Amino acid sequence: MPYGFTCGVVAAAGAFFGLFVGTAQGSGFAGIALGAALTAALAYLAMAYLGTAQERSFKWGVIALFAVAGLLIGGLPGLIVGGLFGWFIGWFIYWVGRCRYRMTLPPYLTGGQVLWHYSFRVLCGAIFVFLITPILVVMPLSFNAENFFTFTPEMLAFDPEGYSLRHYRNFFDSSEWQQALRNSLIIAPIATLLAVTFGTLAAIGLSQPHVPGRQVIMAILISPMIVPLIISAAGMYFFYSRIGLQGTYLGVILAHAALGIPFVIITVTATLVGFDRSLTRASANLGANPVTTFFKVQMPLILPGVISGGLFAFITSFDEVVIVLFVGSAQQQTLPWQMFTGLREQISPTILAVATILVGISIALLTTVELLRRRSEKIRGMSPG
Repeated sequence: MPYGFTCGVVAAAGAFFGLFVGTAQGSGFAGIALGAALTAALAYLAMAYLGTAQERSFKWGVIALFAVAGLLIGGLPGLIVGGLFGWFIGWFIYWVGRCRYRMTLPPYLTGGQVLWHYSFRVLCGAIFVFLITPILVVMPLSFNAENFFTFTPEMLAFDPEGYSLRHYRNFFDSSEWQQALRNSLIIAPIATLLAVTFGTLAAIGLSQPHVPGRQVIMAILISPMIVPLIISAAGMYFFYSRIGLQGTYLGVILAHAALGIPFVIITVTATLVGFDRSLTRASANLGANPVTTFFKVQMPLILPGVISGGLFAFITSFDEVVIVLFVGSAQQQTLPWQMFTGLREQISPTILAVATILVGISIALLTTVELLRRRSEKIRGMSPG
């Protein structure tokens, strides 16, 4: 068996995890060295002496070893993390040492291709962890029983006394938070409706090959996605103040609609790429007018793209804070604005509860977008099944 390769790869994984443990204990270098040495020794023991006959016993032994070490270092949380790391190392040693990583790959791939295959996935996983870590920190903190923005000793010890729903109750009982929520639920749906209406019409019009300068028009319409938001907000403020829309619900709604229109245009345009235009010509030949053709033939086929764009526009409006700070007033204070004010003036953990709710809403909407995307591809015959 390739002992050197297996021990080296497993030692690299152990050093990576040892870095975090060592840093938490005050010495990152010691954590790297100890993690690499310990995991490399376990890999050599498994490959040279135990083999596959004792694989199950070895894995349970590694889990127990790291669980006990985690318990001694970090208590109950350390026990859980150590057990999970032990399970990973036990599986990883045999996965690498017995060349199981090649079982799902074509046999003709070179070593460099195999390395790139897994390196690419590790890189994507690292980026995902980097992006998701702030969410993983905020959500548990929203259940803190104290008015702190840090994990209390009770929380780290998984003591039920350290967890509470008080911040969620404060959100639903506070008149300020509820007024901000009502404003968001008024502004975001109306802005989304306007964005969907104008964005869909613009996408359909720009998809016609005979429209002159459609590339330039498209660039102008999607410019709110490119121009820095602070510049758009300042421009809207000076323009709306001249025409009397600054500090009004209509001004905020129109501003949010302008931010949402590019998302609708892009998603609907992508849906129209695979649209069979012979269907609209056939409808016209059968006597249907353009309005009937649009609602009976074209709209059902592009509906997943329209809904996806609408959901993106809704998320943009519901989570936006910069535009409403410039264009709105105290009467139009939305939920993100209230969160911004809370961070600046009074550090309240209720913000964490609201952030957790917004994350849950965003995840639900994005999941819906993905399901609609798959449905759209199936309708257009771009994916099997």
